[in-house]
Amino acid sequence: MGREVCRTVMARPGLELVAAVDPDQVGTDVGELLGGPPVGVAVAAGLDVLADAGAEVVVDFTRLDVSRGTIAYCAEAGIHTVVGTTGFTENDLADLGRRFDRSPGSGSGAPPAANCVIAANFAIGAVLMMRFAALAAPWFDGAEIIELHHEGKQDSPSGTSIRTAEGMAAARGAVGRDGFPPDATSVVVVEGARGGAGAGGVRIHAVRLPGLVAHQEVLFGAPGQGLTIRHDSYDRASFMDGVVLAVESVAARPGLTVGIEPLLGI
Repeated sequence: MGREVCRTVMARPGLELVAAVDPDQVGTDVGELLGGPPVGVAVAAGLDVLADAGAEVVVDFTRLDVSRGTIAYCAEAGIHTVVGTTGFTENDLADLGRRFDRSPGSGSGAPPAANCVIAANFAIGAVLMMRFAALAAPWFDGAEIIELHHEGKQDSPSGTSIRTAEGMAAARGAVGRDGFPPDATSVVVVEGARGGAGAGGVRIHAVRLPGLVAHQEVLFGAPGQGLTIRHDSYDRASFMDGVVLAVESVAARPGLTVGIEPLLGI
């Protein structure tokens, strides 16, 4: 994802790549890392290069433990941040809200206030899939989510599936329907076969296989009918329009914004 972001930033008018951080690729020119000619930006090991290069927006696609430190650095340095790392808890989000909810520094040399956009999924089609699932949730008697990702994904279930279930549960709650009724399963032959219970009792099943990128199905059932809503990301390029939208919007969105739905007006 980091390489795809670099490739996209260098190709989009109005955006400029000024720094890149990856302890495993220190000293490598970003252009050469992408299989092209040098572009004059060498990969650095530490975060200080971000401030030194005058970065206005930092895009973070890393691991949760790394991302926490990067976000804290950017908040203190007054650098807007766009985060695609997943796995953040409610406590994490509350902490991010506090870090980015402050007035611009008034002292001499104090950094300005920074903003943050954090999203479980930047693919616009995936965001619409989540919205469609929330619209359908009040009208069906059962629902389950199957999320499918590449074998290198470290967290399970995906942030997108968790957020989808939360949106479905909230939509049912808004019309006075508390969650989905449980099924009749009473004998579990293989532990975990029914998946994990997400918000509203929605069962989430995680698949990890080589060849996949990022995919999700939301299955609804009611007497005599079913509805399946599916989104597929076949290439990491599918996330880039959402990332660019966040990069271009974050400066105008004070504090913490969760999800790109507000940026899309939905």
